[in-house]
Amino acid sequence: MKIIKSKRLALGDVIGIISPASSPDDLSTIETGVKYLESLGYRVEVGKNVGKVHGYLAGSTEDRLDDLHSMFKNKDVRAIFCVRGGYGSTRMLDKIDYNLIKRNPKIFVGYSDISALQLAFFHKTGLVTFAGPMVSIDFSGEVSKYTEEIFWRLITSNKSYGKIELPDGEKISALKKGTVKGRILGGNLALISSLVGTDYLPDMRDKILFIEEVGELPYRIDRMLNQLRLSKILNHVKGVILGAFIDCNETDPTKRTLSLGEVMEDYFGRLDIPVVYNFKHGHIKDNVTIPLGIMFKLNASRNSIEITEGAVS
Repeated sequence: MKIIKSKRLALGDVIGIISPASSPDDLSTIETGVKYLESLGYRVEVGKNVGKVHGYLAGSTEDRLDDLHSMFKNKDVRAIFCVRGGYGSTRMLDKIDYNLIKRNPKIFVGYSDISALQLAFFHKTGLVTFAGPMVSIDFSGEVSKYTEEIFWRLITSNKSYGKIELPDGEKISALKKGTVKGRILGGNLALISSLVGTDYLPDMRDKILFIEEVGELPYRIDRMLNQLRLSKILNHVKGVILGAFIDCNETDPTKRTLSLGEVMEDYFGRLDIPVVYNFKHGHIKDNVTIPLGIMFKLNASRNSIEITEGAVS
């Protein structure tokens, strides 16, 4: 597959804002996020359907799809940022014009539920996208300096980022040691597992898999990882990066459970590939942006992760 990189973002460029999944409870956070982007020197175009609410969805499937297509069609828009995750991206997968995206590659940013779109884009077009900050979640209120530094450097410079340093001197930890190089793919575990058996999950052979999750109890994490095991995905990846798993332990002392760590050990401790945990990516404030489809070097023996090529052209 040919890998497609978008052109790097420059000051004065137009950033399009879309809401492919859910709407925020407080719509003013969208406005706050837009002001933040404008304060940096970018122009912003908000999708005409952003702000709509249809139950847990940010408008109907047609509304959200229309904004997605409109932003990729718009020649002035150089990057597309998502408002938030939630739920709803998978509803659009079989309706997206992937040829349109392939002809008009753009920086595309989001995480959580947005993982479904990013994996489908890579599978169908080869487009590098960014598992990174979202408008109403990460760019409203106090913005993490750590998140900012990595994110803006990745989308504005075509040079390789190099070794990723975690905030406050934190270190990643090795579950299984070893060193590998490979293209990185992954995202939210629930979304990855939901794509198994569909035509929208990329070939994971020889990839470095990264996963994160929020609000899922150990038995549910177990079920999703078992789906990846049964589908042979875990047998074919070259390495694994475990990001943040927030609120994923059982808190009721009366319930019998495995701990999150025990579940991870069951699935990854038996693999003969490098596996690390405590990587800063997911539903957290200090968040490492991950360019999907780019070459990474994972050295679990030295607890280091390195981005070895530029993510934009």
